[in-house]
Amino acid sequence: MALKYWWLLPVGLAVLGTVLVLLFRRGTAPVWRLPVAHTERLTALPAYQNALRQRRTWLTVAVAAVAVLALSLLVAAARPVTERTSIPEQLNRDIILCLDVSGSMLDTDEAIVSVFSTLVANFKGERIGLTIFDSTAVTVFPLTDDYEFVANELKIAQKALNPDASSFDYFTGTYEAPGSSLIGDGLASCINGFPAAAQSQRSRSVIFATDNLLAGKPLFSLAEATTLAQKDKIRIYSLNPNDFGMETFLGKAAQGLKTTSTSTGGAYFALESESAVPGIVQKVQATEAALLKGAPQRSVLDQPGWALGMALLSLLMLGVAGWRLRR
Repeated sequence: MALKYWWLLPVGLAVLGTVLVLLFRRGTAPVWRLPVAHTERLTALPAYQNALRQRRTWLTVAVAAVAVLALSLLVAAARPVTERTSIPEQLNRDIILCLDVSGSMLDTDEAIVSVFSTLVANFKGERIGLTIFDSTAVTVFPLTDDYEFVANELKIAQKALNPDASSFDYFTGTYEAPGSSLIGDGLASCINGFPAAAQSQRSRSVIFATDNLLAGKPLFSLAEATTLAQKDKIRIYSLNPNDFGMETFLGKAAQGLKTTSTSTGGAYFALESESAVPGIVQKVQATEAALLKGAPQRSVLDQPGWALGMALLSLLMLGVAGWRLRR
């Protein structure tokens, strides 16, 4: 326990002492007295002696109550506080939401962001980031555990990706290279959104939403990007909006995503699958669950309760003493 404004205590006591000295020196006004004979017979009566003792007792209580009241109010004004140092703990999971915003995805991106929002609502303490890509990738927001901010950003994304009211400003920076839907480059960019493996003890996951329909010549193939993920022990959880189970190029694209996901320890889900959200949440939360120690944080807590309680108690005693003295 400490007093934040400790100097108020000696200053207040000095002021109170000065006031008492001035009052003592001033004395009391002269009182007109009328001599009365044989008063000792009255003052010797037991009832008088008892009344005198009671009055002195309640005067003492009143003076003590005033002193305690003044002292407790001074202590409360000096702000009693306790200091505490805590080390916050954080879950050691990082998750990057990786969204393909190429032309073949425009009809489904709004629904995918809705799934992202549902996923985020099921996480607690994990850091979340969002990257979108077409021919190039743009980080919408980096890894953060500010869930209110994340939820707001996903609302903005969902509104911007609505097919009937698409905001082209939202896609700025995703068309900076030839081609479209460069899947491997997009995944590689999302992987690079994590801190270096040597600098982080966190488990890392990418929730990768794409139909895997390549339309250009990427720097990284999907297989090469998968190798990067395997090297850094990053799990890929794929969401495919165009998995119709057909033996066509769509089926081959889906198979490529399945291979990427399973080879990194992740999982593959069709967007319409009812098990997509619970499946991803369960698998991500099944990764390393150890807690990381954050930087020590010093906190100061006000503790005025006992001083104010003493002031209230002394005020009550002063009221009782005043009532008894008036009887």
